[in-house]
Amino acid sequence: MEKEKLPAIRAEHLYYSIRGTEILHDISMKVDDREFVGVIGPNGSGKSTLLKNIYKMLKPDSGHIFLEGERLDHMGNRRMARRMAVVAQENHADFDFTVHEVIEMGRYPVKKLTETLDETDEAAVRRALDMVGLGSLEERSFLSLSGGEKQRVLIARAFAQETPLIVLDEPTNHLDIGSQIQILSILKHSGKTVLMALHDLSLAAKYCTRIYVMAGGRVAAEGQPSELISGELVGKLYGLKADVFTHNGSLFIDYR
Repeated sequence: MEKEKLPAIRAEHLYYSIRGTEILHDISMKVDDREFVGVIGPNGSGKSTLLKNIYKMLKPDSGHIFLEGERLDHMGNRRMARRMAVVAQENHADFDFTVHEVIEMGRYPVKKLTETLDETDEAAVRRALDMVGLGSLEERSFLSLSGGEKQRVLIARAFAQETPLIVLDEPTNHLDIGSQIQILSILKHSGKTVLMALHDLSLAAKYCTRIYVMAGGRVAAEGQPSELISGELVGKLYGLKADVFTHNGSLFIDYR
């Protein structure tokens, strides 16, 4: 009998506070292998703080996070980097690298300090370039790219780590709708397990297999988008009146 696969991520009873102010309260969640899970909620609900705890930028006050059953706080950074790649919100390039050089950076977290990049690393970079469709731009300056192109490069950098899991913090912010759909489609068809914070409820419904709804630092609801996203939910989260309806299998939100 085939052994049941452990969740890619499991968080149990996470609490996190800043200077006495509680930001996360008793958060428990999981992401199974090959799932595309979204974390939604208004600004200040704790989405980014939760993800930062998951990829070890922040340390929870209490509770535990597991990657494939192994406690994250018992795991070194290089070992974590072999299982989880991250696309954070804070991605400011201070130097003018080429697209190829930026994607190469995805290989360094899994290399030893004394190791240099080799043919295996170059092959991983090429695969990542192909996945995001940027092969023709690999010698372009990163700073010369559009916002959508830059985000595709950062996702390719994460792909180059060749991890089974990728965590993204609002990767579609400030992008036009075409770039948003392009990026989410790339992620959806990547074959990876995806955990992502995002704002747009319609996009969450289109691409996510499950969502966690956060409000006030707590998980307010969890389930399939089609079951959770409603006019009532929009009202509770954002204080807006909205009609939610489906057409040809897609969910639409009419804000009033």
